[in-house]
Amino acid sequence: MKILTGNDLKTGDVIWWTGSDWSRYVDDAADVGDHGEEILAREEAARRVNVPYLIEAIQDADGSIRPAHIKDRVRALGPTVRPDLTLKPKDPEALEWII
Repeated sequence: MKILTGNDLKTGDVIWWTGSDWSRYVDDAADVGDHGEEILAREEAARRVNVPYLIEAIQDADGSIRPAHIKDRVRALGPTVRPDLTLKPKDPEALEWII
C-alpha cells in the first residue's frame, strides 16, 4: 500500500491524502497505487501541501493504516514521550506502532 503525506501550508500540520483532499488523520489516508507521483505533482503545483512525498504503509485487519517506516509513524501520531498528546490518544495500540 502506498500513501501520500506532507505538511499543511497554513498550519504546518502533518497531513495525509484521502483520495480527494488532505486530512490530519492517517486512518483517512487512501492507497494511491501507481498514481502517487501524479497526485503529488498536481497537489504541490496547486499549493495545497508543502513537501509532499510517497510512503509505504500497512493496513491492519481492522482497516487502520500505519506507515511502514518509524519516522512516518511518529509523524502520524505525534510526541512519543507524551501519549496523552498524540493525535489519537483513544487508540490503545498507538504506542505499539512506535516501539
